[in-house]
Amino acid sequence: MKNIVLVGFMGTGKTTTGMVLAEKLNLPFIDLDRKIETECGMTVADIFKKHGEAFFRQIEKSMIREGLPSGDTIIATGGGAVLFAENISNLKRHGTVICLQASVDVIIKRIGHCTDRPLLNAPDRAERIAKLLQERAARYQMADYSIDTSALAPAEVAETIIALVQEEAARFPMAGAVYGYSQP
Repeated sequence: MKNIVLVGFMGTGKTTTGMVLAEKLNLPFIDLDRKIETECGMTVADIFKKHGEAFFRQIEKSMIREGLPSGDTIIATGGGAVLFAENISNLKRHGTVICLQASVDVIIKRIGHCTDRPLLNAPDRAERIAKLLQERAARYQMADYSIDTSALAPAEVAETIIALVQEEAARFPMAGAVYGYSQP
């Protein structure tokens, strides 16, 4: 089975949905940011603080290029993983990429006053989020599918993803074999 890769901005539900999806499909789950934290022995916020964003992005790029399984896994990336075309290409090569989206208001509500989001340390979080979303929009649009999670619970998003994968398997018989689903 191909990997199912969740991309999207922070607060769109990649980690929570990924865990639900992995449980429903009985597959392992990898949160790329947590994997990087384990490898580096420090939080993403601490990596940004101590070494800067460019250093973090290089680790992320290397992890996507060489450190992910080739299949049978649900993967949640960090919100900025799509900043490099190479990352998108590598993620798509080994999986179906699904972008989770949400409105600025929903993102703010979900992340609350969380202080471990280094890119949001700005006086006006809503303005900062809107700017980052605009800068990343073209990259997020490169995903195979997009789902607006603003009004959906993680279990509903997971069910939507399963339906998309099953539909793809029915439309493209070889995809069915790749995803482990049989045709109806």
